[in-house]
Amino acid sequence: MKKRLYPAVLERGPRGALGAWFPDFPGCVAGGRSQEAAIEKAEAALARAVDEMAEQGRSLPEPTPIEQIALPRGADVVAYFIVGVDPPDPSERVNVYLPKSLITRIDKRATELGMSRSSFFGFAATIALDWSPHLSHAGLGDPRSKVHKTGAVQAGKRAGKKRS
Repeated sequence: MKKRLYPAVLERGPRGALGAWFPDFPGCVAGGRSQEAAIEKAEAALARAVDEMAEQGRSLPEPTPIEQIALPRGADVVAYFIVGVDPPDPSERVNVYLPKSLITRIDKRATELGMSRSSFFGFAATIALDWSPHLSHAGLGDPRSKVHKTGAVQAGKRAGKKRS
């Protein structure tokens, strides 16, 4: 599946906080104290939402054009931005034979991490395949979907006095 470009809305909330949401992914929201923090968290939230849909076997929605986004009444829109997503590769079932004691340990650890057994195996295999004694191991729990910054933030129309 090729990259999809999804619009997001950046709104000003109470006490100066900023919130971002995706019209095509109800419930996929993020917030931050700065524009950069809110957008970064929104990108991660969208990647998780796409991963979840893929794991459930659901297809991704078509992106809504920015001019067709229905804004809630009273929304204090700061900007619109676009997040590009490369959906994860489709999954394939495999059979493996492992000692029961190892499976018990795997299931326990997967539960501690809030993962399914399959997700844990994928996580562990990714670490093993990417492992090098010379590389840092930061970011190993990143989502499988990749997000791409697609350009500058486009300011939304704001009524009233310009803030400085």
